[in-house]
Amino acid sequence: MAEIQNVVLLSVDALRADHLSFHGYERDTSPFLADLASDAVSFDRAISPSSHTREAVPALLTGRYPDTFANNGYRLVRSSVGDRLSAAGYATAAFHSNPYVSRAYDFDSGFDVFDDNLMLGQNRLVALFERFLNKFVLNKGEYHTRAEEINEQSLGWIDGLDDGPFFLWNHYMDTHGPYNPPVGFDRFSERSVSNSDAQRLYQKSIKEPENVTKEENRLLIDLYDGEIRYLDAQLRHMIDGLDERGLLEDTLVILTADHGDGFDEHGYYTHPRRLHEELLRVPLLVLHPDRDPKRVEKLVSTLSVVPTILAAAGGQDDTLPRDDLFAEIEDESDGSRTVFASATGEDGDVRRFAVRDRRYKVVIERRLDDGEIVSETGFDLHADPGEQEQIREFDGRLTELHDQLYTFGNTRLGTVDAEMEAEKLDSEIEDRLEVLGYK
Repeated sequence: MAEIQNVVLLSVDALRADHLSFHGYERDTSPFLADLASDAVSFDRAISPSSHTREAVPALLTGRYPDTFANNGYRLVRSSVGDRLSAAGYATAAFHSNPYVSRAYDFDSGFDVFDDNLMLGQNRLVALFERFLNKFVLNKGEYHTRAEEINEQSLGWIDGLDDGPFFLWNHYMDTHGPYNPPVGFDRFSERSVSNSDAQRLYQKSIKEPENVTKEENRLLIDLYDGEIRYLDAQLRHMIDGLDERGLLEDTLVILTADHGDGFDEHGYYTHPRRLHEELLRVPLLVLHPDRDPKRVEKLVSTLSVVPTILAAAGGQDDTLPRDDLFAEIEDESDGSRTVFASATGEDGDVRRFAVRDRRYKVVIERRLDDGEIVSETGFDLHADPGEQEQIREFDGRLTELHDQLYTFGNTRLGTVDAEMEAEKLDSEIEDRLEVLGYK
């Protein structure tokens, strides 16, 4: 049995599973990931615990439910896998360019090197301004670090290490809007667009989704698919880089996404704080030296990523809500397996909860102040995979799931504290940046 020395976590922002070739998408968006899936343990039904970065990424890094962070101004308020592996003697590094999971929100905790593409300081408002500055002044329209540079930085860091185990986290922003794939990867769209045109179209899809034409909708999807194709090529370079360094023989590699993106399936674009499948179902591939390739149809949560890493590193945490992925594979009691997700409403007054099994799904929206139910709906995902036919009267399995979700919500409502109120003040700055095209 090979000993796991290193851990590499590759997460992608806004990458929905059903736009990937190996998940049945009609376009060849991800030839490398299709190859990788044949060599990995591939989870067909992986569900994110939330639909947007500020709750999904901290959950991914800690293995804890998203409300833990939403209730505390979206700071990383619990020990992350970086903290744990650093304490165990691992060299640790992270490379990304998303200010919402930056050092301004304490995400640098536990990392020896933490490159979040921030240039001026630690303050969270400064972090937002830096992102604007980077987009419009320094990089001529690019608002994030491209995957090619992330790979170069992270592989360079690996090359500079002494002997000993390491943990690397790369978070790629390429599939996050505004969508405008590099030249050569815009093969799915009939025309190229400028960065400013891509930004205008993206902003229109957010602010005026009802006014997006069929042609514009098609263009948004075409550009998004091109971004996936670009990212796929860069992920090939990253995995090849690990292989060329002889690291795949003793390294656990996990590839997943924080959430997906919507394209008017339910009247919105991008990833607002809703809980539809296009936002929650994400890819999940695991390369483990001791595990044979396998396609897994069991329903799993990306909350299991941290337990899987801890198990590979020789540790565990019984306080985490999910088991490691390989223990879940071996669990024979799949008939009643469920996963939960949640998202705090944009105004911070409500929280949406979802629970699903292989067939059914229930969504409840509750007020944070008194727990009052605002709405509750069910879906039969076998008969209605697009979640277009709401079920209002529950019976049988839907009743069981509803009761589970109601109980789950009672334990997860929490209260929004002063830090959240400070975030609301921050949103004024965000609104001003939005006028300039920041969002």
